[in-house]
Amino acid sequence: MIQSLSDKVILNNGQKIPGLGLGVFQIPNEKVTEVVKQGIINGYRLIDTAQIYGNEEGTGKGMKEGLVAAGLTREDLFITSKIWNAHLSQEEALESFNETLTKLQIDYLDLFLIHWPGKHAFKDSWLALEKLYDAGKIKSIGVSNFEVHHLEELATFSKLTPALNQIELHPKLAQHELRAYGEQHNIKIQAWSPLMQGQLLTHPLITEIAAKHQKTPAQIILRWDIQQQILLVVKSVHEERMRSNADIFDFHLDDQDMEKLNALNEGLRSGPNPDEFDF
Repeated sequence: MIQSLSDKVILNNGQKIPGLGLGVFQIPNEKVTEVVKQGIINGYRLIDTAQIYGNEEGTGKGMKEGLVAAGLTREDLFITSKIWNAHLSQEEALESFNETLTKLQIDYLDLFLIHWPGKHAFKDSWLALEKLYDAGKIKSIGVSNFEVHHLEELATFSKLTPALNQIELHPKLAQHELRAYGEQHNIKIQAWSPLMQGQLLTHPLITEIAAKHQKTPAQIILRWDIQQQILLVVKSVHEERMRSNADIFDFHLDDQDMEKLNALNEGLRSGPNPDEFDF
């Protein structure tokens, strides 16, 4: 279990990923630069973006400014992006990766994910990612929003096991089956939308536990993830909230707290169902 914002977890290829990162989903390109810069200044070392977010250019600029402000180098950051694999050929996937590097103003990615499986849309994209990994252009490769049957299909042709599966995960959607599969096959689970897009912040049980620990509801939910070895990507555009989201290492949820939070699971999504979403 990570003990601080700077703590890292070892992936199945030996690379290390920060346990808690800053996501930039739905942050406009013109605003994301300052958000990323402030995130780095405030201790975040994992920055998570995606091609479809339309903010890779601003993210790259924010990374450069943040590194200068914090006195760091590129190697101090862990940068994730995701390919929008709309039935791409291998050649198209390779081209889109090069566009991502150009926009981010870097010469390698720490992690590149297939954003959605789609309807059998990921084979060529994955084979392209394996080529880029072999060439040293990506330190780790993985997937996002893959269900167990997608991972099983991937295993029939892939040379490499995904390092990570980034999925919607929160107390209302505990994803037990995917977490068990990930543990069995050494695929790390990383949660997106851990706060269920803010919908859980006023939940009576969560606010009750927050009052007990003198913490915010968001801190309770994020701590629930941390205590289960779930990696996190959390979005915030406010510096104060960035700091608050990282202030989760000075308390512990007891067994009763965890049992109550676990009982909230009802398989409820706030985002698309991977089995129904195509491009």
